[in-house]
Amino acid sequence: MKLPVGLGRQILLAMSAITVVAGLIVFFGTYLAYTVMIAFYPRLESDDGGLTLTDLAILGAAILVTLPIAVFVALRLARRILEPLETLALSARRIADGDLSARAEPGDRSLGETAELVDDFNTMAQRLQDMAADMALWNATIAHELRTPLTILKGRLQGMIDGVFEPDERSLRGLVLQVDSLARLVEDLRTVTLADSGHLDLHREDVNLAVVVAELAEFAGPDLAAAGFPVRLDLHDVIVRVDATRIRQALLALVTNARRHGAGGAITISLGVSERTVLLGVADHGPGLTPELAARVFDPFVRGDLERSREVGGNGLGLSVVRAIVEAHGGTLRYRPAPGGGALFEIALTTSGPPDRVARRDAASPVRTV
Repeated sequence: MKLPVGLGRQILLAMSAITVVAGLIVFFGTYLAYTVMIAFYPRLESDDGGLTLTDLAILGAAILVTLPIAVFVALRLARRILEPLETLALSARRIADGDLSARAEPGDRSLGETAELVDDFNTMAQRLQDMAADMALWNATIAHELRTPLTILKGRLQGMIDGVFEPDERSLRGLVLQVDSLARLVEDLRTVTLADSGHLDLHREDVNLAVVVAELAEFAGPDLAAAGFPVRLDLHDVIVRVDATRIRQALLALVTNARRHGAGGAITISLGVSERTVLLGVADHGPGLTPELAARVFDPFVRGDLERSREVGGNGLGLSVVRAIVEAHGGTLRYRPAPGGGALFEIALTTSGPPDRVARRDAASPVRTV
């Protein structure tokens, strides 16, 4: 029989030593007890007061019998402990070599801690594999998104060099639009990546969100109204500690999304407070989302109406950017059908401030259209 190495040999030697020591303790303990009994009851003493060959033979036989049993038990225990650990080490080496599909076998689950260790390792390996798959998908998707504007830029510039296109103001403006598209894509990717890694910088200050919303509506309202999307405001004064620039960016992305996928009609922006939660919503009169799309609408590069997105311009990152900004503030972004039909995207920001400092509701504030 080949002796195990490492931990298995240590277990075997330890069990053997325990067996020998236990046998000696039992034998000499019995001998000591017998000596004490003779001191009180002299008549129990035999003619031979020392250890006999028979006693030594009994001791040796006991050790010879118990030692193989200890070796057998030690080998079984070592095998039960080492099998999952060996598969764990082998899987770790395979993962280190680039095989992220490697998994360890828990073996005998009666060893609870060992089985939990293997399960935790397999969970970690699965997450690594999922992250690698997500990264590969991201790289492929980003490459796809960059290909179109870069191809247009290269083709137009090459055409100007070859004299096919005249470098007039209209052509140059078209090139600038493609550059803007690339810049927007890069900035959106940067925002989502920083937020996912917990490194999105926020410059928080106490701001009145109603003022922020009103300013954005005044800026974007005329263009939206000209496109058939007048902006309706239902605002109450809400003071909360946020990064006003980032919240404005998220709100503009939601309004742009409503314009891109809406079917026309007013875009309603509402702001209020419910049980220490600030609610900022953007609702449209579009067709809304299907249940399948609603379940993954906040994932990167997910688009609803592809043709509409290409027509108006979109890279499928708008709602992902909004979610990243909201979660960086400790809030949540959720979707539900709008009461009058269409889609309602609602930003919920939890605040711990006192109610009289968090919100000042002006009951006379009317719903108005910009």
